[in-house]
Amino acid sequence: MILVTGATGQFGKSAIDFLLKNGISSSNIVALVRDEEKATELKSQGVVLRTGDYDNYTSLVNAFTGVEKLLFVSGSDIMNRNAQHQNVVSAAKEAGVKHVVYTGFLGKDETETSPLWIVIESHLKTEAWLKESGLDYTILKNTLYMDFVPAFLGENVLESGIIYLPAGNGKVGAVLRSEMAEAAVNILTSSNHAGKTYCFTNHEAFSYQEVAQYLSEITGKTITYISPTADEYGQTLSGYGVPADFIGLFTGFAVAQASGELEIVGSDLEQLLGRKPTSVKTFLNQIYSPTNN
Repeated sequence: MILVTGATGQFGKSAIDFLLKNGISSSNIVALVRDEEKATELKSQGVVLRTGDYDNYTSLVNAFTGVEKLLFVSGSDIMNRNAQHQNVVSAAKEAGVKHVVYTGFLGKDETETSPLWIVIESHLKTEAWLKESGLDYTILKNTLYMDFVPAFLGENVLESGIIYLPAGNGKVGAVLRSEMAEAAVNILTSSNHAGKTYCFTNHEAFSYQEVAQYLSEITGKTITYISPTADEYGQTLSGYGVPADFIGLFTGFAVAQASGELEIVGSDLEQLLGRKPTSVKTFLNQIYSPTNN
C-alpha cells in the first residue's frame, strides 16, 4: 500500500491522481486526512481514507500501519513543523513503513544566513531524521512552485503594468507543483530510488525582468519590472493591508532570489518525467494569454 500525507492539499491530491493514472488500484492507495468530510472526492474515487494529524503521534502510527511506501508531503505550519515532522518519521519507523519519499526544499544556502532559514531549517532536520531512522528514504529537494508566480506578480499586474518585487536580477528555476507530484509518483511506482536525493528544479531559470518581457509579448501590454528594497516592499504591502506573515514569506523568497540562492537548474526532474518541465513562458501564456481567458 502507498500512503499520501496531506492528501486534501494540492500536492497530495495531485499525487493521488497520478497514482490512479499509473494503474495503482484505489484500494492500494491510502489518503491521510485530518477531516474525512473534506475528502469526499477521494472517497468517491475508492481511495482508502485514514484519519491522522502531524500533531498526534498515535494517530500517525495507526494510519501508517500496513503501509509499504509513504509519500511524506511536508507540513505548511512552519512554526510547528519541527515537532510535526519528527512525529511523522518516528511513526513511520514504529509502524514498519518500508520506504519514505519526502518533499524537502532546494536552495544554495543551507545556513542560518539564508533569508529563507525559517523555511529551510525544518527541512534539513527532517532529512537528518530520515537518514538516522534506518528507513529507506528518498529526498526530493523542491524548488519554488511555479504556481506561486502569479501571487508574486499581484492580481492587478495587467491593470497596473508593473511587477513590484525585491528580487533584483536574480533568477529561479521554478517548476509546476503538478509536475513535481508526477515525478514523485514515478519514484513511488518504480525501484532503485532508496537513499537518493533528487533536485526538483527546471532546466532553465528566469528573472522577473524576463517575466515582464514575456507578459508584454503575451498580452500586448507594456509590463515594467521594478525591484524596490525589501523595506520599501514590506511597507508598500503593509499599506495595502497584507498580513505581516505573508509579507515576511514573500520578501524572504524575493530576497533569496535576488541573492542568487534559487538560481539552480538541473535535469533530475526531466529524467523522472521523461520530458522537459513546463517553462515559465508556457505557463504565463496559459494564465495570461487573452485567447485563454
